[in-house]
Amino acid sequence: MTMRTQSPDTSPEAERVMIELLRRAPIWRRLQLADSMSRTARLLAMSGIRQRFPQADEDELRRRFAELYLGPELAEKAFGPLPS
Repeated sequence: MTMRTQSPDTSPEAERVMIELLRRAPIWRRLQLADSMSRTARLLAMSGIRQRFPQADEDELRRRFAELYLGPELAEKAFGPLPS
């Protein structure tokens, strides 16, 4: 039986090696990797928002990101309504 990997383009052996390297990494390195992934996700989200709302200024873009990140209800409570 072949083990299914988390990513369809990664072999089971490569995934085993990556998981083992992560397990052996010091906590500071794992935190560094998590921070990097989080920053990348935010950048990708902001890029998508900019594409969907090309006329939006930075304040509106941040507000729309807050809605994506926090959900509509909490974002509105924290930052007010979206511009019309």
